Amino acid sequence: MRKFWLLFAQATTIGLAGLFIINTLKPGLLPSAARSGIVTLHESVSGNGNQIPMAGFSTAAQKVMPAVVNIFTSTEIKTPTHPFMEDPRFRFFFGDELDDMTQRGSSLGSGVIVSQDGYILTNHHVVEAADQIEVALADGRKAKGRIIGSDPETDLAVIKIDLPGAIPSITFGHSDQAQVGDIVLAIGNPFGVGQTVTMGIVSALKRNHLGLNTFENFIQTDAAINPGNSGGALVDVNGNLIGINSAIYSPNGGSLGIGFAIPVSTAKKIMEQIIQSGSVTRGWVGVAVQELTPELAESFKLGDTQGVLISEVVRGSPADKAGVRPGDILTMVDNKPLVDSSAMLETISNLAPGKVAMLKLLRNQREVVVPVKVGKRPRPRE
Repeated sequence: MRKFWLLFAQATTIGLAGLFIINTLKPGLLPSAARSGIVTLHESVSGNGNQIPMAGFSTAAQKVMPAVVNIFTSTEIKTPTHPFMEDPRFRFFFGDELDDMTQRGSSLGSGVIVSQDGYILTNHHVVEAADQIEVALADGRKAKGRIIGSDPETDLAVIKIDLPGAIPSITFGHSDQAQVGDIVLAIGNPFGVGQTVTMGIVSALKRNHLGLNTFENFIQTDAAINPGNSGGALVDVNGNLIGINSAIYSPNGGSLGIGFAIPVSTAKKIMEQIIQSGSVTRGWVGVAVQELTPELAESFKLGDTQGVLISEVVRGSPADKAGVRPGDILTMVDNKPLVDSSAMLETISNLAPGKVAMLKLLRNQREVVVPVKVGKRPRPRE
């Protein structure tokens, strides 16, 4: 009996030793129950298989990138004449060496090719005052660009290039269907490093009163936008253009996640006018207004704050000729209620010059309807 237990103990010891060696060197040979402390992970299969794609961002980017261009501009800058050059004796010793000296300043931005015949949509401030424009396509081709027209009040401009062969163009989307939280891609040339794609969401819609442009209706996004991105594309996940990147909020010039893009619905209307006539035509009546705050409404003994307060009337303007006065409260234009100054500006600018518009005013707590012959809005000074 003693010999039997000795053999059993030796066999058990050898078996346990074997299991220990196998578990250490080849744990895969043992069933999972025998491998305490081992966590089983489930990894997705590479390739198509049954893998669910995260999103079609790479497809959207590849669709858009050929139509986004880098824009390089240069401007001739003259340094002022030295004040002593007015002295004949000074000029005798130094000649004309200190006369106006010419230097060239350069800047960069981005643009979006909107048609196969070479029209490019970009920002006004990208090409403002430029006397030389070079456009670099994603495929390496370069061409000289010429300004067709620009609109400083929306910060939009159209330039054109001529190139042999096919010119890629972008597909327009529907910015009026964008919603807060939608994923978007921003494509441009930040800091001149080359074409770059960043991702974010639509953070807000219809941003205005920012003091950036006269007419503001921005799409706000947290997709990284930096200097050089101006004029580039803001697109949806299907690669359709929904905005032109225009500005950032940043005290140091870098992206802080607050960028602004001009909706493509606005950009398309401006672009079509510029291509057709070289400029943008808007209605104008010649008044300056301010928001009707609760305090102002109370002082005018008004029941609400609907409308805007006319603070100034330009002498000789259509409003002046029609009898509009400072202190009047403008509440409607052609039976369209005005919520604030942005709504007033947008409503009047959409009127055709020459049209007679009916302005409903509150004057001394009485309603007055004044017919005004709409004029053409003058182009702002640079």
